[in-house]
Amino acid sequence: MTMVQTQPRSTGAVTVPRTVADTMATAGPQVCDDMTVEVALSVMASARTGHLLVCDNDGVCTGLLTEAQLTAVRDSSVYTDRVQLRDILVVDSGPFASPVTAMAEAEHTMRHRRLDALPVVDEHGNAVGVLALAH
Repeated sequence: MTMVQTQPRSTGAVTVPRTVADTMATAGPQVCDDMTVEVALSVMASARTGHLLVCDNDGVCTGLLTEAQLTAVRDSSVYTDRVQLRDILVVDSGPFASPVTAMAEAEHTMRHRRLDALPVVDEHGNAVGVLALAH
C-alpha cells in the first residue's frame, strides 16, 4: 500500500502583486520644478498629501519631495524665499521605478534608501503613479 499525502484545496485564489503596476497609486499632485518651497508646501497642504511629484518644463518627472524634506529646507539657516524645487532635487533626485519593475526590487530599493514613496515613471519619464510602502 502506498501512502498519498493530500493538501486541502484553497477556496479562493490569493493574487500576490508581482509588479509595481499592480500596487501603485495614481500619481497625485505634480508640480513644476521652478516652484518655490513655500508655494509647494501650500499646494501640499491644500491637496492633503505628504508628497509632491516634481516635473521639469517638459513634463518629465525629476523627483519626489516630501513635506518633511520641504520643511527641513524652509527651516534651514540658508533658506531664502527664492529657493526652487529644482535646487533641492539637484542634491538627490532619488530613484524611480517603472510599472514593470518587480515589487521585490522596488520594496528593496525603498527599504534600503529609507523611502516612504517612490515615483513610477513610463518609458518617457512621465509620472504614472506612486508606490508607497504600507506602514
